[in-house]
Amino acid sequence: MNRLDLRDLPAPEPLQRALAAVDALQPGQALEVLTPLLPLPLLEALEARGLHWRSQPCADRGTWVAILRPAA
Repeated sequence: MNRLDLRDLPAPEPLQRALAAVDALQPGQALEVLTPLLPLPLLEALEARGLHWRSQPCADRGTWVAILRPAA
């Protein structure tokens, strides 16, 4: 699984990079992203794209989001 740490990037770069990465996912592939805060715009975009996700706070700051593009 790929992992992107986007916590040290200025806005809107974390959102842009995360969306570029999820748009490149093939069916059945997953991605983990670490963001500086709870990424509500990203979560809304994932929902609109029909992707599955779950999130939880990171112990060392930010939020961890696991994203899955369902198999076709």
